[in-house]
Amino acid sequence: MASRIPDEVMIDAALIKELAGVAKDTALLQGVLMRTKESPNSSELVTYAPFTLFPSPVPKSVFLQALSVQTHFNTLVDKISQDIDFLQEALASTIEVDDFTARLFKIHQQILKEGRSQQSIVLGLNRSDYMLDQREDQTSSLKQIEINTIAASFGGLSSQTPEVHKHILKVAGRLEESQRILDNNPAAGLARGLAKAWELYGSESQRTLFFMMEEVQRNIFDHRYIESELWKRNIPTVRKRFDDVYKTGSLDPDKRLFVDGKEVAVVYFRNGYMPQNYTNEQCWDVRLMMERSQAVKCPDIGTHLAGTKKVQQVLARPGVLERFFPDQPQAVQQMRETFAGLYTLDMGPEGDKTVAMALAEPNRFVLKPQREGGGNNIYGSEIVKVLREVRGSTERTAYILMDKINPAPIQNYLLRRDSPLVISNCLSELGVFGAYVRQGAHMVMNECVGHLLRTKSSEHADGGVAAGVAVLDNPLLV
Repeated sequence: MASRIPDEVMIDAALIKELAGVAKDTALLQGVLMRTKESPNSSELVTYAPFTLFPSPVPKSVFLQALSVQTHFNTLVDKISQDIDFLQEALASTIEVDDFTARLFKIHQQILKEGRSQQSIVLGLNRSDYMLDQREDQTSSLKQIEINTIAASFGGLSSQTPEVHKHILKVAGRLEESQRILDNNPAAGLARGLAKAWELYGSESQRTLFFMMEEVQRNIFDHRYIESELWKRNIPTVRKRFDDVYKTGSLDPDKRLFVDGKEVAVVYFRNGYMPQNYTNEQCWDVRLMMERSQAVKCPDIGTHLAGTKKVQQVLARPGVLERFFPDQPQAVQQMRETFAGLYTLDMGPEGDKTVAMALAEPNRFVLKPQREGGGNNIYGSEIVKVLREVRGSTERTAYILMDKINPAPIQNYLLRRDSPLVISNCLSELGVFGAYVRQGAHMVMNECVGHLLRTKSSEHADGGVAAGVAVLDNPLLV
């Protein structure tokens, strides 16, 4: 069995040119679409979402490892979101210096002060991201980069890409490899979680499921696949921005949420994960109103905070996972095996040691602020520059330090609109989607619902597909 696409295929210029044309047409046929940069809020003109010409090899053992641990991470996020003392302790230093995390935490505190949301239904749709760290013996180990607990994207488009790569491999005469491309449908699994929450809320037909969307919507088709799955179940979905909800949203005396006169059963945030999403105080007022409401929030404010980088760093400390899984040593071991080295930058001797370590060997690490959305991490000489500026200040506690993961580069062609067709040295990142629904103390649903492979040129340190750096891919298990 071949482990990867053979060199004679990769270097056949005429074949590559032909395959690239077929691939783009196939992507359009399969609906692997994005709006254009020029018209991000109009579907009059669309293009293919960027993707790799060939699927990228991924060791079967680490792929299955990532899938098998996902339900444990779902449970972990849910337990953290309910642990008031843990969130307070973990984020104490961060909220002193990071205004965005502080604003989110203030909402969390306000909801607790008023009495936890009357809503007993909790919905989590998350994505755990990994890279494969190459060991000295050339084997790969799975290392977690982060867990995205809000607006985890590309569940829709990644449901469409397998057929593209299956077809390309057939056209290239690689039938055996085409049969090893896995079916994948995160859109259906994510929609299943949304639908379950909607049903538990009390699924009268006029109650809506609400997508909170961004101002710029190039990636709308990723959302539309999930919406389509919901409409198949006759669940009415509505798309609104923060300012729409500010104008027409309200709570009734029972804290039911109404927008445009319609009751909202579920709020699904595909916005609100970055400071720039909150363009004015009205946006923050809307977030607070929705958190106060009886509507099911995906995520609620506790789950949003559970996904912060600081919480990730604290979880890597000895004994912390055991706090949440006291009688499940095997689950603890499975999760801990995926952790890279994570280090605090809190004030004091331990944080001072982290600073010294990073300044001495900056290329061994990544400096991570408390931000989502890609393109925020700091590498190499920039780490030295930032840490020298903040080393004696509490500002350093806005960051965490993480071991840099070193995957083995692979060669592929990255297909982007108006970009030259050239072979690139590439790095891949594996995401695994999880969906869970809890009602009171009862976990109604807890599933791994699919995967996402994104690949980028090795010259780019950071950034995802939506940020314009990575492209969509599929794993070819080896």
